[in-house]
Amino acid sequence: MQSKTRKIASNRANQFQESVIREMSRLSAQHQAVNLAQGLPDFPCPPELKEAVTRAVFDDVNQYAITWGDKFLRQAITEQTKKFSGLTIEPETDITVCCGATEAMVATMLALVDPGDEVVVFEPFYENYGPDSILCGAVPRYVKLHAPNWTFDEEELAKAFNENTRAIIINTPHNPTGKVFNLQEMTAIANLCQKYNVLALTDEIYEHILYDGAKHVSMAALPGMADLTVTINSLSKTYSVTGWRVGWAIAKPELTLPIRKVHDFLTVGSPAPLQRAAVTAINMPDKYYADLKAKYAERRAMMLEILDGVGIPYFKPEGAYYAFCDISGLGFKSDMDFTKYLVKDVGVAVVPGGSFFGPEAENRHNYVRFCFSRKEETMLAAKERLKKLKSR
Repeated sequence: MQSKTRKIASNRANQFQESVIREMSRLSAQHQAVNLAQGLPDFPCPPELKEAVTRAVFDDVNQYAITWGDKFLRQAITEQTKKFSGLTIEPETDITVCCGATEAMVATMLALVDPGDEVVVFEPFYENYGPDSILCGAVPRYVKLHAPNWTFDEEELAKAFNENTRAIIINTPHNPTGKVFNLQEMTAIANLCQKYNVLALTDEIYEHILYDGAKHVSMAALPGMADLTVTINSLSKTYSVTGWRVGWAIAKPELTLPIRKVHDFLTVGSPAPLQRAAVTAINMPDKYYADLKAKYAERRAMMLEILDGVGIPYFKPEGAYYAFCDISGLGFKSDMDFTKYLVKDVGVAVVPGGSFFGPEAENRHNYVRFCFSRKEETMLAAKERLKKLKSR
C-alpha cells in the first residue's frame, strides 16, 4: 500500500511569510542599493563595548551563563530599571536574559498565552508580532492607530477586550510610526488590563531614542500594573549592537518562572561573553544617553530634509529611528511597486508598509518605512540617488 504524501511545513509555518524587512536587506545587497530598510545602525558601537567583549573572552567567560542570565548583567539591569523607570525589581527572580528582544517576546507569549487566547495588537505593528501570535496559537485582535498622530480610539480599544483576551502588545516608542504613547494613552490601556486581568507585553527597546521633549512611559511603573506587565528590552538599539542578540524580559516571579522555562528550551542562553560585556553598556554614563538623543535628532533632521527634497510625505517621528511615509499620492499602484522601483531603479532600499498591517487592513499598501540609523555618508548617498524620483 502506498503511503500518502506528507506535507512539509507545519500549519503554523504556513500562516506567515518570511520577514519582509530582512528580505529587503537581501534585495539591497543584490542590487547594490543604499540600505534604508533594516533597523540596524551602520556605524560602530561605542569603543568601550568592544574592549569589554574582548576582555570577557580573554577572561574565559566563554561557557554557558546561568540560563536566565549572567548574574552581573541582571544586577546591572536591576539598577538601570530603577534609575530610568523608578521600578524596584529583583535580579534573582524577575529577569530573564534572552537572545534579543525578539526571543524575549516569543518566549513570553509561548509561556503565558494559550491556543485560542486573544491578543490585542495595535496596527500598524512591528512585523514579528503577527507570527509570534500564530506560533503560540493565539488569535490577534487588531486595533487601529489613526494617522496622522497614530492615536487609538478608546472605545475601539475597549471593544477589543473581552473574557478571552489574554494579553495586549504595546511598542513604545513605536516601530514603524515613531509614535510615543503618552501617559493618558498608557493609563487607558492599563485600566482595561486591570478590568479584564489582561497582561501587558511591552516592547521598549527604543526607550532612549526620543525627540522634541517626548517622554517614555513604562507600563510596569503605572499604578496596579507591576503584576500584569512583562517589560521587554535589549541592547540592540540603544548601544548599536543589533548582532549581539542580548535582550531581556522583566516580570514578577509568577510570570518570570514560565518565561524562564520556555526560554531554556528555546535557546538555553544568550552568548556569555556578550552578556558580560553588556554590563559595561548598561553602566554607560548619563552623557552617553544625552549624546544618543542629540545624534539621532541630527539624523532625523537629515532624513526629513531628504524626504522633503524629493516630495515624499511623512509622519514626523517622536521616537525610534524610522520615518513612516504615505506614498499613496506618488503614482504607484502599491507599496511593493514603489519599493521594487526604488531598490532596482533608484538604488535605495526601504520597507513596504504592508508588512506592518494585518491582512484585512484598509490602505495597508499606502505606506513605506525609511530607516535613518545610518552614517552621514550613507544618508548623503541615499539623497543623491533619490533625486531620480524627482525626474520620474
